[in-house]
Amino acid sequence: MRLLLERDNELAALRAAVAELAEGERAEAVNDRLLLVTGAAGLGKTSMLAAARRDAEAAGLLVLASRGGEQEQGSAFNVVRGLLRTLLEEAGEEGRRLLLGGWYEIVGAALGLASTGGAPDAQGVRDGLDWVVTNLAVSRGPLVLIVDDAHWADADSLAWLAAFSSRVAELPILLVVAYRPDELPDWADAFRAMAGDNGVRPLGLSALTPEAVDALVREMYQQDGRSAAVEDGFSREIWAVTGGNPFETVELVAEARERGIAPAESSWGQLRELASENTGHGMIARLRRLGHGPVSLARAVAVLGIATPLDLAGVVSSLRPAEAEAAAEKLRASRILTGRQILEFVHPLIATSVYHSIPEETRTELHDRAAWSVLEAGRSPVIAARHWLEVPPQGNAGRVEQLRAAARLFLQSGAPETAQRCLARAAAEPPPVAERAEVLFELGCSTLLYDPAATAGQLRTALRQPVIPERLREEISVRLAQSLAHSNNLAEAAMTMADEALRTDDEAVRLKMQVWNFMWCAFDAWEEGSEERSKRLADLAESLDHQGDRSMAARYVLGLRAWDATVRGEPVNVALHYSDLALSGELRWAHPEWGFEVPVLVAMTYMYGDRPERALELFAQGIAEYEEAGWRGAHLAFGHTILGYVHYRTGDLAAAEASARLGLELANRVGEGTPAHWYAVGTLIAVLTARGELDQADLLADRYTFHAPYSNAVVFPDAQTVRGGLLLTQGAFVDAEAELSEAGARLDGRSMRNPGWCGWERALAAACAGLGDLTRARELAADQLERAERYGTLTAIGVAMRASAELTVDPEQRVAELETAVGILDRAPAPYERARAVFDLADALASAGRDAAPAFRRAADLAEACSADGLARQARARAES
Repeated sequence: MRLLLERDNELAALRAAVAELAEGERAEAVNDRLLLVTGAAGLGKTSMLAAARRDAEAAGLLVLASRGGEQEQGSAFNVVRGLLRTLLEEAGEEGRRLLLGGWYEIVGAALGLASTGGAPDAQGVRDGLDWVVTNLAVSRGPLVLIVDDAHWADADSLAWLAAFSSRVAELPILLVVAYRPDELPDWADAFRAMAGDNGVRPLGLSALTPEAVDALVREMYQQDGRSAAVEDGFSREIWAVTGGNPFETVELVAEARERGIAPAESSWGQLRELASENTGHGMIARLRRLGHGPVSLARAVAVLGIATPLDLAGVVSSLRPAEAEAAAEKLRASRILTGRQILEFVHPLIATSVYHSIPEETRTELHDRAAWSVLEAGRSPVIAARHWLEVPPQGNAGRVEQLRAAARLFLQSGAPETAQRCLARAAAEPPPVAERAEVLFELGCSTLLYDPAATAGQLRTALRQPVIPERLREEISVRLAQSLAHSNNLAEAAMTMADEALRTDDEAVRLKMQVWNFMWCAFDAWEEGSEERSKRLADLAESLDHQGDRSMAARYVLGLRAWDATVRGEPVNVALHYSDLALSGELRWAHPEWGFEVPVLVAMTYMYGDRPERALELFAQGIAEYEEAGWRGAHLAFGHTILGYVHYRTGDLAAAEASARLGLELANRVGEGTPAHWYAVGTLIAVLTARGELDQADLLADRYTFHAPYSNAVVFPDAQTVRGGLLLTQGAFVDAEAELSEAGARLDGRSMRNPGWCGWERALAAACAGLGDLTRARELAADQLERAERYGTLTAIGVAMRASAELTVDPEQRVAELETAVGILDRAPAPYERARAVFDLADALASAGRDAAPAFRRAADLAEACSADGLARQARARAES
């Protein structure tokens, strides 16, 4: 029987795509490798995908198929697990590890495997899935991925599909997805935009014409040898009743044949009555006529979802095995269910109708029974959890325990939002009094990375619980401060930690609270009392140093002291001394308890302190830790962005741009407006400006609205200073002066006076000179030099001297000052700043009437070596003129 009438064009497109993949033809664009089949329920999407699968398998291609289920939407990565389930089951443990490679610990839990890994972020899991599928395509492909009923796919699978779709053109992969566009959930924006983003025109299926319905009716009745007896009016009535829906047409004709309804125009009344029995309430009435057993079994399958084992459905429906088998046979005969040991509804439309026909109280009971039955069958709590989300709270401690277990597994899967739903449901149960604070703590932690404001509310509630073990209170307080900091409430975060430090009698806990207090103060761009806080930090660090305390908390204090000395512009040896002490033991970047901020600050201290090799070594270690832990969101964005900044400061501008662009790409996935995004955009603008790509820098600033209001958190490079420097390149001296003066007042107000850390004075002096205010410009340059000499690095001093020389009017004196600056920078690990200074020296020599060509050639060579392309072109032109 032809079930794909009037689908010739769509079938041709599918078959052509399969054939091109099988023949190894290279894709010209994503639309050659991404096929989207859309349409309302019953129009033949599943049949289209089945045809594509048959063609692919006949061509010897590896086919992985999965589908969404209305009852499975809340189970993270369910559709992805379906794609890889058969391969993983057949592979054995050794084969599974080979299949997943180095990503086993990151993606294993998401794929339903036992994992001893931590809690990767969602982006880490998606990146791992990219690798696994890409590796399959290259090593065992070409590969055809087929996903049906994607409108019912879980959020995590849809997010992965949407992101991965743009890569299929580069790989021997064909991705075929079917869905109902009008039934996509509100949160599926990325998936909804997938077609347009990739330039793909979906293969939209429409209802059959009267002629196609007539052909289908005649073909079905021909099985009885009565094709000639089918009257035109009968087919027309079938079309009118079903609206040309292929599934409904087949069901109606099959039922009419079984009832012995003559294919005559006079049968229209019987047809309409029969049609009402096959849809909606009529279909449910037909089901009920089959008796108690079939109704109970159908309801159990509707609750349990796709691919339901018969024995499990029998338990949930309270039927004995023989009764369940008999009920299944009746349901198969009535074209409601299909399958033997694994039961499915003939069509999702029937499943939906049956599920919604179950009385609410009965449906709740079935979900509760299904959850316990799933666990008793040895299946995962993540499967049981979706059922308990449909059950009202009843104060069941066992249910709380299993929901918490499911949440832990979802966190290991990189699905914090699904974990949050489980924990919210556990908190509503409610848990026993002794467990409530802990459940609320787990709930708060599950939302920290994507909804820190909600986390703060949950953790405050946790602290109000009547029973809180002291160790748990400490953890809740730390996470509360983190959530406040991530919500841009850094002052409140610092105060929370200060209060906890005063409250506790435990010296170790007090020290830990002080660490977090000092850190959130350090990142608060508008902190009040910086001088007093720095003194307390210095006193504490000195005391810990003398005591020889090298505990984790102590080394974090020492690391924070190193950073505070850096930004304040204390002698560099002080900062490096405390950085060395902080690294006297393990200082992990991916530590789940202590955070990544202090290790980053320690590494940056070495960079500013003219120890770039040590900084690069630490960043390489840190980024490797993030990747191993599956932290590929904000953490990895920070890592690559700041690594780019290290390359920028140490003169490798090409490497700086590559790292900063990767950091921005990762930050874009995290979300605009986050601290990670401010770091990435500011760094890339600074790098592009140094490379002479001013138009690109301007476009980037416009694209990401890189201007006030700036982040409440301290970022580096300082965003407002970068903005001021960009305005300088445009000749907008008035606006630049305003931005840079404001930045200077803010940073000086926080005693952040190191010109090696932030060169706002140098840029402001240039702006003032551009406005003709040479007196103020020279005062700023002189103050910058004084600060640089106090800090004491060759880079800071050399840059400050060059900036001061720029304002010297006498040509010979300017030459002398620049020669001194160049001499200092020749000994500093700052190739870009050296190239700038040599160029300025060459310009001064030319102004003094001396031979400047050799100096310009040297400036060009230095600029080319560090990829300062604009400066190199300018120097080369001056050398040849």
